[in-house]
Amino acid sequence: MGPSHPPFRFTKSRRLVRGIHRWVTAAAGALALTGGLVAAGPQASAAGLTQITAFGSNPGNLSMYTYAPDALTDGAPLVVVLHGCTQSASDYYAHSGWPTFADRYGFALVFPQTSSANNANSCFNWFEPGDSKRDRGEALSINQMIDKAVAQYGSDTRRVYITGLSAGAGMTANMLAAYPDVFAGGAIDSGLPAFCANSVSAAYTCMYSPPDKSPAQWGDLVRAAAPAGTASWPRVAIWQGTADTTVKPANAAELRDQWTNVWGLGQTPTRTENLSGGTTLSIYDDAAGRPAVEVYSISGMAHGLAVDPGSGPEQCGSTGTYYLDTICSSYHTARFWGLDGDGPSTGSLPAPTGLKVTGTTDTTAALSWNAVDGASSYTVYRGGTKVATTTSTTATDTGLATGTAYSYTVAAVDAAGAAGAVSAAVTATTTGFTPTCHTASNYDHVAAGRAYQNGGYTYANGSQQSMGLWNAFTTHTLKQTGPGYYVVADFGCSV
Repeated sequence: MGPSHPPFRFTKSRRLVRGIHRWVTAAAGALALTGGLVAAGPQASAAGLTQITAFGSNPGNLSMYTYAPDALTDGAPLVVVLHGCTQSASDYYAHSGWPTFADRYGFALVFPQTSSANNANSCFNWFEPGDSKRDRGEALSINQMIDKAVAQYGSDTRRVYITGLSAGAGMTANMLAAYPDVFAGGAIDSGLPAFCANSVSAAYTCMYSPPDKSPAQWGDLVRAAAPAGTASWPRVAIWQGTADTTVKPANAAELRDQWTNVWGLGQTPTRTENLSGGTTLSIYDDAAGRPAVEVYSISGMAHGLAVDPGSGPEQCGSTGTYYLDTICSSYHTARFWGLDGDGPSTGSLPAPTGLKVTGTTDTTAALSWNAVDGASSYTVYRGGTKVATTTSTTATDTGLATGTAYSYTVAAVDAAGAAGAVSAAVTATTTGFTPTCHTASNYDHVAAGRAYQNGGYTYANGSQQSMGLWNAFTTHTLKQTGPGYYVVADFGCSV
């Protein structure tokens, strides 16, 4: 995947790739997969970029380029920037606008670069487990670059961020999931949910028709990729054009579901704002009232990175192939991360660890967690909404619906009444579920969240039973036998 080119990697699966290449050429001729389009992007050579050749074992066979302002001070932030397919470090350096804000706000930049030796289209291999999981392949190479840059520039390890476009955005999402202990924030530009795909064929499904997983299912992919016991998560910005035909806009909704769930939040924004360039910003605050997830939807924008050439304080970048004149995404992302010195702080107290569900009934959920030094009390949040304050390390939430899943987080509160970082989320499901029957078209089942579609076919949520074509003409009866679990019951459904 990448700005408009598929995620081919010529490895031992070359025959499979060629077959999918032919299928895409026939089914989506607009991709125009010609020999000229799959050449590697130009090598990084723009003035100001420095190549670093010794940064570790480099198992992913990547190149490392950096940029740092002349007056960079010790303890400054560090931003990692991943290009899209057929692009390069110098291309992204020249067009994205990131050097402007590195100079203005004082931080260093790392530009990893892949090549046609890794992928025929010079895409980062976000869909390959051997390249995108923690401490493997390209992902490990990128992390080694971060270690090198931190040592070279004296960067603050608490303020390391990552962003990327298209295939670079897919890798960004995976890096945020696999290394939440490394990154304070990320920005996914025209990208996909973390670990949406683990093969070439699955990559196309994610690009054109992303799986309609529940927020918890998407969140579980992040939690499974992260180190055990992870209690805090990066703040994530999601950028998406509504006219993108390469990475369909549905990916932004799935990304929102994934990262709000990881943060223990609901999917209804705390507030929305209208920005320039036809951009709608939806903000999802954490339990302490700080933006944790932001979604930028740009009306009418196709596939690419949003830039806004000009000399104004909120403008940046230059137009080019997959650099689209709408709004300066780099400016808004830098502000979201707090690189301008006016962003959200992380709070004075650390996130409580060990949050777990100790019991449920039809209407209650009991929780416990580990004590935090310096905490005078704790605040418990259900779906991001405060539901209890306690001086102990246990709490019981009451008045819940039967057979329903609830997401909980907890934060420590200091003597001045300030809440610290929010814990990792846990899910409690109350007992006493009552089965229900639903008869509808496959289209309506998907719309109601009882089923999902993949490749034009419909499958029941939970049981994964095939229901045939995704359309308004095929009708089935589904029986819900548990939270999020449905079975086909066309020959009789009783409750």
